[in-house]
Parts: sequence; C-alpha cells; structure tokens
Amino acid sequence: MSMQRTEGEGRQPQHSHPARTHSHDHYHVSHHHRGGPIAEWDHRTYWHTHEHNHNTLTHSHDYSQDDEEQEHSKEAHVHDHAEPTQSPA
Repeated sequence: MSMQRTEGEGRQPQHSHPARTHSHDHYHVSHHHRGGPIAEWDHRTYWHTHEHNHNTLTHSHDYSQDDEEQEHSKEAHVHDHAEPTQSPA
C-alpha cells in the first residue's frame, strides 16, 4: 500500500481511519450519456447492503469527524462485488 497524506488541510486536520469490514446500505453511482456528440451525463444511483471493506484512509475535510462517521452510509462506495471484502475500496 502506498503512503497517504494530504497536501492541504480542511477544517479538520489530517487524520487516518483504520481498515475495517462492515455492513450497511451503501450507494453506487454510475454515469449515463444522454446520447449525441455533445450530450450531458446523468447520474444514476442504486443501493444495497452487504459486507464490504474499507482500506486504511488518511485524509482531511471541512465537515466534522462526527458527521463523517454518522453519515458514512450515505456515501457512494467502490468495491468489487465478486469479493467485496477483499477489494481495495
């Protein structure tokens, strides 16, 4: 795994979250082209629940760390559905 750091800090200082595996309803977002050479994109959202992992994450942000934890399940997640607890999501 590569070393993570932030170039700048938001209102919350740089901090790290340990790797973990857990379950909650989580969202996925895909982009769908409306058609034509200069058409815009639509966001399409779907959600489901299953056990999945999060690798160690070091970052900063402008919202509170309490909000980050409480609203985690509202975030879009990326992982391999063939092995959602083994993916580098």
